[in-house]
Amino acid sequence: MPRKPKFKRVNWPIGTKVRMVNCYEARKHGEKVWITWEMCGSQVVRLEGYVGGFDTSCLEVVQE
Repeated sequence: MPRKPKFKRVNWPIGTKVRMVNCYEARKHGEKVWITWEMCGSQVVRLEGYVGGFDTSCLEVVQE
């Protein structure tokens, strides 16, 4: 699996649709579309059924 960058600065508006890539979780949830939200100034993805957010370096924007 490719190495992910340590930090990925993004400027996504709240509500951007994304999916998981290049990480362990992508094997299970790779095709699921998630919605971004902002928490404490960090860009995170809402994971329904999970607590907390998700590292933006393992996300890519879904073009619809």
